[in-house]
Amino acid sequence: MARTSSWPRRVTGALLGCCTALLDLLYFAVPGTLLGPFILWPRTRPRALAVLSAGARRLTELERIRRSVFFGDVFPTHRASDRNVLRYLATRTCTGMLSGLVVALLGFGVVLAGLLAAGVARATTSWQELLTQGVLGGVLLFLDLQGLFSLDALDARLAREHFGPSERELLERRIAELAASRAGVLRAVDVERKRIERDLHDGVQQRLVALAMLLGRARRNRTPEQADLLLQQAHKESQEVLTELREVAWRVYPSALDNLGLEEALGGVAQRCSIPLQMEFDLALPLPRPVETAAYFVVSEAVTNAAKHSRATHISVSVKGDGSGVSVRVRDNGTGGADPTGSGLAGLRSRVDALDGRLYIDSPSGGPTTIIAELLCASCLPRTRPC
Repeated sequence: MARTSSWPRRVTGALLGCCTALLDLLYFAVPGTLLGPFILWPRTRPRALAVLSAGARRLTELERIRRSVFFGDVFPTHRASDRNVLRYLATRTCTGMLSGLVVALLGFGVVLAGLLAAGVARATTSWQELLTQGVLGGVLLFLDLQGLFSLDALDARLAREHFGPSERELLERRIAELAASRAGVLRAVDVERKRIERDLHDGVQQRLVALAMLLGRARRNRTPEQADLLLQQAHKESQEVLTELREVAWRVYPSALDNLGLEEALGGVAQRCSIPLQMEFDLALPLPRPVETAAYFVVSEAVTNAAKHSRATHISVSVKGDGSGVSVRVRDNGTGGADPTGSGLAGLRSRVDALDGRLYIDSPSGGPTTIIAELLCASCLPRTRPC
């Protein structure tokens, strides 16, 4: 993680940057001039550029150390191309020399201010001259300091573009991603709770009311034949209630996922689907429980949407992966037009994002619809099972 640098340390680093820029300029002036003819000749150009880049790479590493020691920037280690190294060092030389010029002007202004103060002490400078030179000096000082701040920001930007984002910036990005993912999970949980409440209220509760009415009519009926018919209807209604309650329970969390594993749980989805479903399952190793759960709900939600809304006649499901991750692909030949912002697919996206996965939805008008979820096992720490 990058540490916060104090202003004296940063000023020292900026002044040292002016010195390293002079060193870079000398490198381009002497070795660059000597290698210039070889760079211009096509036959010797690759070798000459390699030699010039080798020295430039050492100077670039010096710039990395300067940014790390005096500015607290810790960059990830990576090897840039020779062309990028030379481009960065040339740009850094220009900004460093410009910073040196601004610092020299600032020093010259300090000397002039000292001379002005000496003139005031000896009473050789009038107050009008003092006021005029003070206002002019203040404006020039403001412009000088503003130039130093701008050049310091440019130096940081060049380092970030060449060395990549610092660990602190990567950490801040990760925190933002986790905050967004947490908010998405909370929204998905609320949507799931509303759907469960709607399923219980509009489905199971209505059927239980109808069952209670049938039983009440059978108890009040005096004719044995009609009472027996009402009891048969009540028995049939109770079976349908149990079936729908089992469906709601499966949508909340499938018990087969814990007892039998992902393949058997997906087999239950295929059995309950009213459309012909082709399943392809190929996993080298067991998955962590969060990844298994996410993969199951991706398949279950996609198959349910296809059966209810797409008017599809065939669905294909593919679950493949190795020890590092799993890819879930659901494709139907329906009419397409699935809304990625809908509650069901938005909930899936939040569930997948929470595991650092990616969800891709391709559903043009007229079909077909393809939903692909890529889940990483490495994102599930600690793991409940080996991946």
